[in-house]
Amino acid sequence: MGMETIRINPDIDFIEFLKKDSGSDLSICMQCGSCTAVCDLSPDENPFPRKEMIWAGWGLKDRLMADEDIWLCHQCGDCSATCPRDVRPADVMASARNYAYQHFARPRFLGRWLQSPKYLPLLIMIPALIIAGIIALAGTLKIPEGPVDYSHFFPHEWLNGSFSVLVLILVILMVGSVKKFYSGLRVAGSPDKSGSLLRSDALRVEKRSTLKRMWEIFIQKDFRSCTTNRFRYIGHYMVFGGFMMLLVVTLFAILATIFFEYPMPFFHPVKIAGNLAGVSLAIGIVFLAINRFKNPSGSKAGQYTDWFFLINLFLLAISGGIVELARFMDWSPWAYYLYFVHLVLVWLVVLYLPYTKFAHVIFRTIAMLK
Repeated sequence: MGMETIRINPDIDFIEFLKKDSGSDLSICMQCGSCTAVCDLSPDENPFPRKEMIWAGWGLKDRLMADEDIWLCHQCGDCSATCPRDVRPADVMASARNYAYQHFARPRFLGRWLQSPKYLPLLIMIPALIIAGIIALAGTLKIPEGPVDYSHFFPHEWLNGSFSVLVLILVILMVGSVKKFYSGLRVAGSPDKSGSLLRSDALRVEKRSTLKRMWEIFIQKDFRSCTTNRFRYIGHYMVFGGFMMLLVVTLFAILATIFFEYPMPFFHPVKIAGNLAGVSLAIGIVFLAINRFKNPSGSKAGQYTDWFFLINLFLLAISGGIVELARFMDWSPWAYYLYFVHLVLVWLVVLYLPYTKFAHVIFRTIAMLK
């Protein structure tokens, strides 16, 4: 019986990205398996992250990009806390996800820009110029006189229309990314008879019902399985819940400009829900930031893309509250400058969603339901 030959084509650039982004020296990993042994989320049938550490060290980009387990990892840090070589597998898995954002998203150059701080001014300038251009086309690029009324600065029909177009473009881009991602998972999940350590079998012997699994994703159940960062799920739940509630409130606000009274009074139930969502979002981000700097697992305080998204969300929540207060307190003309900054922050979040950590909500959900 002849011996099967396995061809390995390492991607050196990919290795260098993982090293730089994670701060881990992949070459000193001795494959002891401690990371897999301590991970409560790692399934018996196809455990991680030991195999992912092999693929990362060998530069097997295609294997990792088609591996659902990098998304099943919740970066709780149990593996990093017990690693005898301080390679920090949790950070390596997070860096693989960061690479996936630019690998699957289109246009890809935006994904690359989101990975580097030097492009931050350009990333901010893009939505700022677009918004200023739309307001100029509406003929209202000036500070209105009289009591603060944001619709006199950015008319509702222009605001809602441009935002709807933005969301539509985002959905189209995300559908393309998701299709590419899912097709890669299906290929990776096909039976592999080689018996090799390079095998990426994404099949699961037991699968819980889809509805039950979706509920567990919603309540952040798997975060509670972590030991080192046991209470991190609180911050994640507050951020996730606050963000989703803000999306619902935004949708209602768009409809209200057409069918109901707008702007809504301060004690309107939807207004109250929006304010509570903003508070939840801000407090959740502070909770996550404190947890990162306390660093119980010895991991990095977070990659640049993580902080880009978290800080942007935090500023979005805070600016939303300030803009609302500026309207009620009639802080003209500063209210309009603050409103413009808030709009830029909104577009920063929405426009770059496919390339930031929010994308992992979609990819992780697909991987967990697969």
